[in-house]
Amino acid sequence: MPYHCRLTIVTLGAIAAAGSALAEPITFAWTPNPQTPQVDVALQNGYFEDAGVELDLVAFRTGREGFEAMLGRQVDVTFMAEFPAAVGALRGQDFAVIGDLARFTGSRIIVSRAAATVEGPQDLQDLRIGTTIGTNVNYFLDGILREAGVEAQVIGAAPTDLVPALARGDVDAIAPFPSFYAAAREAIGDDYAELRAPGYEAHFILAASPEMTTERGVDLDAFMKALARADADVRADPEAAMEAVAQSMQGAVSIDQLGRLWQDLDIGLQLDAGLADLLAAEGDWILEQGVVRGEAKGSDAMLEHFAPEALRRAAPEAVSLP
Repeated sequence: MPYHCRLTIVTLGAIAAAGSALAEPITFAWTPNPQTPQVDVALQNGYFEDAGVELDLVAFRTGREGFEAMLGRQVDVTFMAEFPAAVGALRGQDFAVIGDLARFTGSRIIVSRAAATVEGPQDLQDLRIGTTIGTNVNYFLDGILREAGVEAQVIGAAPTDLVPALARGDVDAIAPFPSFYAAAREAIGDDYAELRAPGYEAHFILAASPEMTTERGVDLDAFMKALARADADVRADPEAAMEAVAQSMQGAVSIDQLGRLWQDLDIGLQLDAGLADLLAAEGDWILEQGVVRGEAKGSDAMLEHFAPEALRRAAPEAVSLP
């Protein structure tokens, strides 16, 4: 079940300033996390209020669940990694990608030294590697194995079960979501080792319902205006942004941990064709794995699910699309 948190952040002055932008609240599927500091800063500094936006925040365990809720019109805007958008496009579902908040460039496979010595992808041969099947980390792992021309025993597990499985020795290595890297290091201590491989960046995106990009376009403009204002603050003062994220996460991540994580995080609102290319590549992989049945969609077809207008009005320099 999602956790509902209603934020009443609208003042009479904001209503007068925003006019029709306050026709109804925006229900936003978002959970405090290290990768979207723009949201934390906008909330902390009252930028949504300034833009005349009333937010109804709904937290889901995964981005995929938030995406499904948006498809079912339970929420208006959702935050997620890019992978569910590739699945949704293949299924012909109706949604719009409206922004790309950050890109994570530090994806890795975590190995227990007690089980194996891994100096490169070729050393993954025949290892038992846990991951969450049918997700972007599974896509990342499969790409590494294919590029190296090796085979491993890929074992599916829920995200929260991977670190315990590694600690128990049930698997030799794991390809988890980035939010579990610190837990893995703590769980296996001196046995911790990691393998990084280039070629994949996880994108943390925003997607919206069709109504938000059509009849509620004024509301979406106000929402993106607040995020663009916060985005500029994050670039200007990343230390303050880290403080906002740490406070939002209520101690679940420290400033030091954020500093290390952000070394691999390209933070900044954007929307470009590179994201469409990635979605097309992921779509091909999804079809090959049999996760979804359908026809392949190239980059141009993926771009049909992009709605850059609100971001372009809020921050013209952030949009680079044909």
